[in-house]
Amino acid sequence: MILQSLKMAWNAVCSNKMRTFLTMLGIIIGVIALVVLVSIADGATSSVTDQISNMGSNYLTVSISDDKENPLRLSELSGFTENENIEAAAPVSRTSVTAKSGYVDGSMTLIGTTGSYLDIQNLELAYGRNIKNTDVENNSYVVILTKDSAEELFGYEDAVGETVALDGRSFLVVGILDEEESASAVQMSAGSEEGSSVMLEGYIPYSTMTRIADNILYVTQFYVSAASEDTMDFAELAMEQMMLERFGNDEDAFTVVSQSALMETMESVTSTLSLMLGGIAAISLLVGGIGIMNIMLVSVTERTREIGIRKAIGAGRGSIMMQFLIEALLVSLMGCLIGIGSSWGILKMIGKVSQDAMSFSMAPEVVWVAVGFSGLIGVLFGLYPANKAAKKRPIDALRYSG
Repeated sequence: MILQSLKMAWNAVCSNKMRTFLTMLGIIIGVIALVVLVSIADGATSSVTDQISNMGSNYLTVSISDDKENPLRLSELSGFTENENIEAAAPVSRTSVTAKSGYVDGSMTLIGTTGSYLDIQNLELAYGRNIKNTDVENNSYVVILTKDSAEELFGYEDAVGETVALDGRSFLVVGILDEEESASAVQMSAGSEEGSSVMLEGYIPYSTMTRIADNILYVTQFYVSAASEDTMDFAELAMEQMMLERFGNDEDAFTVVSQSALMETMESVTSTLSLMLGGIAAISLLVGGIGIMNIMLVSVTERTREIGIRKAIGAGRGSIMMQFLIEALLVSLMGCLIGIGSSWGILKMIGKVSQDAMSFSMAPEVVWVAVGFSGLIGVLFGLYPANKAAKKRPIDALRYSG
């Protein structure tokens, strides 16, 4: 009986292809919205968490929001490392400058720090040396560039010994980082023939940063690395205690954030975002379900005489109801399959447009949720039309003239 009902439902669906497609359109759009939006949210989450993980898990970010008219000085950071649970501390400040070398110029993100920064961030040098303590003490005009920055400014990676103008000041390149791009860099136009864009970034002594940047005078943010991952909690407690003593027990004057806490916060935010986007997409599917119910009611009215003939020759109420229910389910699932296929193509296009900056892929869980929800909508919104068709009396159905 089920096979016969399925065959009849398929013939009914194929008999009016345009109407069937327009009915499926609501489901198709709803599934595309669900799969694409949730996949984009998951891709963004994965990208951010990977970046955070690559930074390492055994360091803290300390930010000062209120210095109590007693700003933290660079020389005070060495005192924090006297604690046995803290290995190193490095200040961090950022500004944007114009970098120029020969005929190439562009905007560069400049980071003021000390030599400990590379160790804390697990960064390695491909060429040259790190920032020395003497560079910090003498306010030296030296800079470490990323590989991409060196390639863009000079045409080759090993640019150690070259000079680059940063806001008109001449800096000596002393090192090249062994990484092609940085998450904190900003995009600039390099003026190449192909119009490509490159992320430029440089690192200079913190003391030099305070001289060239008008808005940076004292330490407002710094990174602290724990002696090991096992002592991370102890390092966080020790850092909080030292900062409380430094700022008169005012907990609002500073924040100490660990990478694990940052990861948990990001996951919580992105999970909420995914649920919200999924809810919005689910509303689109519900609208598609209303469309299915509407068309099925029209179909029941149009096929009243067919229902009467089937009942007259012995078809039971269950058989009639199953036929129309399967028909509604078939339309819903066909729309779901088309929506999933379209979503795959859209995600591929987004990936190419973003130049693989983020990875967007359809999670099997999202696909199954889309299939299950579409099937549920087909059954729920097909139930009323199917029941209406099954309740028709044969004599009334046969008399129906349309």
